[in-house]
Amino acid sequence: MVHKVLFWSGFGIAVRLWQLGIEMRPMFCKDALWAYPLFASVGGSFGYWLQGVEQRQLNMLAQRREAILEKRRRRDEREGISKTEEGAVLAATS
Repeated sequence: MVHKVLFWSGFGIAVRLWQLGIEMRPMFCKDALWAYPLFASVGGSFGYWLQGVEQRQLNMLAQRREAILEKRRRRDEREGISKTEEGAVLAATS
């Protein structure tokens, strides 16, 4: 989780440097140093939010996978497929 926040914080600082480069202004002016932590915190906040989105998606995918596997097990029991065939089916789908 920390690596995404650090990456996006660095990206925020890179955006600030790019902005100053486009404007052809000095990179480290004493009056404008407050903007670097601001850009880094905005980028870090985005990385933190993105990590939460990824975690929710992974949880949803895991729940859906378990539901599908359970549905297949019930179908196989109803149709009478043996355990060795079931193992082969599960191995082929994972």
